[in-house]
This record gives sequence, C-alpha cells and structure tokens, in this order.
Amino acid sequence: MKIGIIIIFHNNEKEIDRDCFIEHSNLAENLELCLVNNDSKDNTFKILQEIKEVCANVSVVNIKKLKSEIAAVRAGARYMFNQFDLQHIGFVSTNSLNTNQHGLNELIKRISENQKVILKYNINTLEKKEIKQTLFQSLFSVIEYLKQLNEENHIVHLQY
Repeated sequence: MKIGIIIIFHNNEKEIDRDCFIEHSNLAENLELCLVNNDSKDNTFKILQEIKEVCANVSVVNIKKLKSEIAAVRAGARYMFNQFDLQHIGFVSTNSLNTNQHGLNELIKRISENQKVILKYNINTLEKKEIKQTLFQSLFSVIEYLKQLNEENHIVHLQY
C-alpha cells in the first residue's frame, strides 16, 4: 500500500539538497511525494522540477499566487488523490521545520526510513475514528506522526 506525502515549499532554494533528496526519494518504493511550490520568488520551483525529472515517485504542483499553508496542502491533496487515488496522505510544510538543526534533508531521510511505520500508525489512527472522514479530514501531519513515533519508539530523532 502506497502512502502520499505533500511537502510545501516557499523560497527554500538554499535548504534543498538536491542529491540527498533524490537519493532518499528513490529509496522510498511505496511513497509518492508531491512537492508543492507556493509562489517562491527564488529558484525553488526550478530545483523541484529537476528532482521530479530524476525521481519517478515525485510530482510537482506549482502555485503561482501565494496561498495559505492549508490551501497549498489542499492543492497537493487534490492532485495526489486524482493522480494516484491514495488513501493515506500526509503533509508537512518546510516552514514548520527547524532548518538550523536537521531540516529538510533529515525530514526526507526519516520519511523514507519510516514509511511503513508511518502508514501503520495512520491506519491505526483512522481505525480509532468513529466516522469515516472526507479526503481533507483524513490528511495527517507528518511532523506530528514523527513526533509520536519518536516518543513511542525512540526511532526518530528529528528536531522540530
């Protein structure tokens, strides 16, 4: 079962390590990544396009007018749902990462290494809900899941 991850970018050209991103994206066999460029004024979109060209499991959505983080996540979710019909879609904004500590490279690495655990955790969380959720209600925060995994299993050491 595949899992989708939406990552929101806005002027993150300097934080994106293209080679690290490509390496870990290609290792993630059951993962579809949707990189959403939220009206960046630097070369973020160009770098995301270059990553997409090399990685089969990476898609890029370009938002040409700056939107709220929630609107950017929804744009990515609509794209992922329509293209891949995924039941499990998580999101993270690069703005919520502590780029002085580990940042984007560490996030990609942790998602790649823990994709099965994240999926299992999401399934368990959804099973506990009493009513069936809509697409947007079922989106989950990757950061929150990684924090939970860190607390419960001590396997993820990502600084938030």
